[in-house]
Formats: sequence, structure tokens, C-alpha cells
Amino acid sequence: MRIESVKAKPDRSGRFWVKLEDGTQLALYRQTVEDFALYPGRELSDQQLQQLREAAGAMSAKMRAVRIVAASSVSKQDLQHRLVQKGENPEDAAEAVAWMEEMNLVDDGETARQVVTRCIAKGYGLQRAKQALYEKRIPKQHWEAALADYPRQNEYIIRFLKSKITDPSDDKQVKKAVDALLRRGHSYSEVRSALYQISADFDDFPEE
Repeated sequence: MRIESVKAKPDRSGRFWVKLEDGTQLALYRQTVEDFALYPGRELSDQQLQQLREAAGAMSAKMRAVRIVAASSVSKQDLQHRLVQKGENPEDAAEAVAWMEEMNLVDDGETARQVVTRCIAKGYGLQRAKQALYEKRIPKQHWEAALADYPRQNEYIIRFLKSKITDPSDDKQVKKAVDALLRRGHSYSEVRSALYQISADFDDFPEE
């Protein structure tokens, strides 16, 4: 297979477009272009073309992995899942994750700590933090260390209730505020305790 053209400049994603004589276009990163010494007019055997495609797939997964990790904290499982979702070959995705781990660019323990830190900053309760770890596909062996010093959110809960409840006798208003806190992962007992502290009228508040 003969190469018809090789773009002189990369596109916004840093890829060089290589056009083959059958009209096929390959998006390749500079390293792949250089590794295979690609230039217009070069003839590629079927074996060389297959090797080129395989190398292109592996490099694509690695570069996409770098972009994903640069944009947000991800676990190894989450990263591999995202790569496959974006269209990368599962084998290339697994190889890219292993490469990222070797480069110390992905660490499940550190990701768990970052996720928990963000949950604390947002005022989420312990249960919401656990949900976030689950959503990030972080293995449970990393949960205990990350959640070990999770603080009580009593002050946050009180501030939230005071900002939402203007009439403590309005059951609907109280229930709406309580439900919002429960969705944020705070326990029923924590919210009930905070209601006592702000002297809200909850005589008819249902028991667990």
C-alpha cells in the first residue's frame, strides 16, 4: 500500500493525517510517524500496514488516557472504561492504563483521597462520599484510608437548614430541606440533631 500524502502540520489534537492510495486516512501522532519513517510515496507491505494500525491504536489510547487524567481524577477502572467508551480498542485501553500506572500518572489511592476531599469541600455527607468513590470505580480496599478522617458536617447542616427554613412551622419547607440534605449523603440522625439545635418545630417529624 502506497502513502499518498502526510500532513506537514498536526491538527488540534496533535495528530498527523496520513492518506493511503485507497483513500484511507490514518490519524497518527508524531512518534508513530517517526517510528515508521512515513513519507509520501513510501510503499507499505500488508504486514507493515497492520503493524502501523496496531501502533496507531496503542498510541491513540495512551494519548487519550493522558488527556482524561489531565482533566479529572480517575481510577484505573474508570479510565479504562472511559477509553473504551471513547472508541478505543479494549486491549489498547488496558495497555494504556498499565502504561499510565508505570508512569505514576494514575493512582487509585490518591484518586480516592482527592474524591473524598472534594466531597468534604462541597459539604457532602459520608454516604455521598462513598457513592462518589463507587461512581469513580475505585476499589473498596482504598475506601477505608480515604474516609478514615471524614469530619462531622454538623455546622454545614445547621447553616444549610437555616438558609432554607424561614418558617420552622412549615412542614413542607422543613421536609424539603431535610430531603435535600439526605440526598447529599447526610444521615437522618445527623439532620434530626441539627433540627433540634436550631429549635425547628418538628413535633410531627416522622420517626425512623
